[in-house]
Amino acid sequence: MTTLVFGHKSPDTDSTGSPIVWAWYLSDVKGVPAKPVLLGEPNTEAAFMLTHWQLPKPEIVSGVEAGTSVVIVDTNNPAELPEGINDCKIEAIIDHHMLVGGIKTKTPIDITIRPLACTATVMHDLIGADLAKAPKAIKGAMLSCILSDTLEFRSPTTTAHDKAVAEALAKDLGVSIPDFAAKLFEAKSDVSAFSDEALLRMDSKEYSIGGKELRVSVLETTAPKLLLDRKASLMAAMPGVAQADGADQVLLFIVDILKEEATLLVPNDLVKTIAEASFGAKVSGDTVVLPGIMSRKKQILPALKV
Repeated sequence: MTTLVFGHKSPDTDSTGSPIVWAWYLSDVKGVPAKPVLLGEPNTEAAFMLTHWQLPKPEIVSGVEAGTSVVIVDTNNPAELPEGINDCKIEAIIDHHMLVGGIKTKTPIDITIRPLACTATVMHDLIGADLAKAPKAIKGAMLSCILSDTLEFRSPTTTAHDKAVAEALAKDLGVSIPDFAAKLFEAKSDVSAFSDEALLRMDSKEYSIGGKELRVSVLETTAPKLLLDRKASLMAAMPGVAQADGADQVLLFIVDILKEEATLLVPNDLVKTIAEASFGAKVSGDTVVLPGIMSRKKQILPALKV
């Protein structure tokens, strides 16, 4: 039986690259037949990574049959996984997010969740000396994941270990981190082909606070004006996305990678209240700038109050 390796829905670079890395490790090092798959179309940065390192795009699947052997990476949240995930034969979970709960297994499994900025960094440690056997494309995918998740070490989630692993990979590959990261972020910032609804869901997490169900969306970019020019239509699309997704409100944070700040769109009084209660901000219009806010995981979700 082939083991499927996948990350969360709306796959970003880490949820695209890490399944590829781990499927290589299982198949080529451990002798366990494995295949990376995606739970949706990869975002523009992830697509660039695949093209740059000449990696085939993993098959996109909408569901997984009961009894299928799977490894879950870059999430442990059932809401971000296929329905019926608990009916699969879950072999392992490799992640760097907070433990959510809700996944049930039929037997004990390997679980590795570490406080690092990127799943690929966790995998680097688990693979160990066997990484020397990895082809250039696998190491390139790993480097891409780390640079993406750390925003080239700007994110407060970055650890010294993430940085050291990325620098070692870059040296091995002969890659300039500033040059390559600039290409990654340029690809990430090109969202012209996406609808407002797609942008609101592109990099989002479900979160409950104070009796409110929120879809917390983050768009990281080096060209925030392209998104802010669409703020009226983005805000107009929020009620429909919220209703369709069973949420009370969509929160959209536009993260300026270079200025190291986030702009929150403020379409109504609920979001104004959340912004002022959570970040001590004074809101006077339909946007508010939050200096230094870069990370949903470390700075946004833990701060949210209603």
